[in-house]
Amino acid sequence: MRGSSGAALRRILVCAAAALLSFPAASGAAAGVATAFSRTACPPAVAASADCSQARDENGAWLLVAMPRHWNRRLLVHAHGGPRLGEPRAGDSAEDLERFAVLVRAGYAWIGSTYRRGGYGVRLAAADVDNSRRRFWAQWGRPERTVLHGQSWGGNVAAKAAELYALDADGRADYDAVLITNGVLSGGTRAYGFRADLRAIYQYYCRNHPAPGEDVYPLWQGLPAAARMDRDELRRRVQDCTGLDSAPAQRTPEQASRLRDILAVSGVAERELLAHLAWGTFHFRDLVQKRLGGRNPFDNTQTRYRGSRDDVALNAGIERFSADPQAQAQLAYDADLSGLIVLPTLTVHALHDPVVSAAADGDYAATVAAAGRSRLLAQVATDEYEHSRLKDATYLGALQALDAWLDGGVRPDAAALQRRCLASAPDAADCRFVTP
Repeated sequence: MRGSSGAALRRILVCAAAALLSFPAASGAAAGVATAFSRTACPPAVAASADCSQARDENGAWLLVAMPRHWNRRLLVHAHGGPRLGEPRAGDSAEDLERFAVLVRAGYAWIGSTYRRGGYGVRLAAADVDNSRRRFWAQWGRPERTVLHGQSWGGNVAAKAAELYALDADGRADYDAVLITNGVLSGGTRAYGFRADLRAIYQYYCRNHPAPGEDVYPLWQGLPAAARMDRDELRRRVQDCTGLDSAPAQRTPEQASRLRDILAVSGVAERELLAHLAWGTFHFRDLVQKRLGGRNPFDNTQTRYRGSRDDVALNAGIERFSADPQAQAQLAYDADLSGLIVLPTLTVHALHDPVVSAAADGDYAATVAAAGRSRLLAQVATDEYEHSRLKDATYLGALQALDAWLDGGVRPDAAALQRRCLASAPDAADCRFVTP
């Protein structure tokens, strides 16, 4: 370490202090009086088997509940992915409920929160998720079993909630188990660097984001705070450069060559290129400009890019950026994970997830192992290719495996889940559990 130990300590303390202050202060929460739950129409997928209610909590988050008419006395507390950048509205959680309707039809009550505001903030979202649990308990009583569930970015939220809110002030468990599916479990400081790399790779080949004549800004910003670009404009630029929306035969040789290099170097799937670029544009702007005080949490100074037609030219010409220690500290405080789990936790990840690599579950396993909690973690994978929605049999099988773990003390494994699925699923092709 360069400099004196005292100077280094002062730098660490400055970063830590900033981390403690930044994300809570940036909440923009709409504080007020919580509204009572009132009946609302259920999404079609559960309308025949459940009654739905909604409310707005004291922080401004909208809550949606699906209560099965034949309730099994189990509750699923859901943390949704994203993050969504718009302000929360009533009904926003309906799409999440639709995605997990099979669980409601199987008898599980379900509650989802929009979170109190749009944009990044894992700790804030985790607080809103736990508040939804408390509001459910206050209205319908404590169930026999409460499971915390997070999908995608919501997996990061749920894992953080499990670290912060698993136990009450007297050490009693507020949840019985945790289920994370296709979760962002690498921690905030590790999960998004590939999108910063993608922005740099894309700009090297396309030179239109920003385009000539536009204000120049460092790519790690996503966009300048006042920029008016929308997703349609981003799509147009990607199409101009790569022909992404055209059939391969309709792309020019230059478009095809640029697209080939961008995909080969970044490792991003073609069908997800626009989505990842959008995340590295609009979500990065939210993260950097609104949550990190304009500071950069990303670093590619030591990255060696490979797989192009000319790696030497690429590495010589690509934009480089160095992370700000305070930004990294703030992001780590908000979204990195300690692995100090106290509840049985099952992670399920599609091996071919095109949005969040299944390697994220391995990162989480290492974090949990370093904390000495591996006995509480079970991990399985599925041979699936989607990110936002897995097979109904996957979700139902995972919850049934958690129930069996809690009832019998046997930690789930992929073989057991596959056997149970094949014995009960209407279509054996939907049973896709494999060892990670």
